[in-house]
Amino acid sequence: MANDNEKLLSDDQAREVLKRIASMYPDAKGELKWDTVFHLLCAVLMSAQTTDKMVNSVTPKFYVDYPDSFALAAADITDIEDHIKTIGLYRTKAKHLKETAQIISSTYNGEVPKDKKKLVKLPGVGEKTANVVLAEAFGIPAIAVDTHVSRISKRFKIVGEKATPHQIEKRLEQLLPEQEWIHTHHAMILFGRYTMPARAKNKDPYSFLK
Repeated sequence: MANDNEKLLSDDQAREVLKRIASMYPDAKGELKWDTVFHLLCAVLMSAQTTDKMVNSVTPKFYVDYPDSFALAAADITDIEDHIKTIGLYRTKAKHLKETAQIISSTYNGEVPKDKKKLVKLPGVGEKTANVVLAEAFGIPAIAVDTHVSRISKRFKIVGEKATPHQIEKRLEQLLPEQEWIHTHHAMILFGRYTMPARAKNKDPYSFLK
């Protein structure tokens, strides 16, 4: 996870950084808007390499026109593309949305599975998306490693520069008690999004901590 010449934080130092970030956002929660578990899954699938704000701009009509997996599974792919064409990678995302809806409809009778192994087998669903669904929809402790969580973990030397998202997830899980996983992961996202953005890469990361 680290190069030989990389000096990483000790467990206690890393926990202190995470504690301070979490304290800055006591009410941290996800910013994607959703009304059902299926729609949450759709929103997270759409959110790859785009902002939550952009996703939230297209989902109101999407949710109305595709109220469940059965409606989305039966939809024409070009219609799905038209609904989400303002967000990045919309053609690939439309394909994944339709294929995922078909599987959920036929295999799970329209219910999103509450199981990580089953979730990551759905088209376009990786560990991050599965963890968001588990945490947000079902309250199951999970840490979703997005670009913000990854960048912050590396900037503060909690993990090495070459750490994979899976390695980062396991490191954070090892540092934190389960009951803090969901809140801390949301706080890290907000910290990276609003307090220490990527463009501030030349500044001392500790200058952003209260």
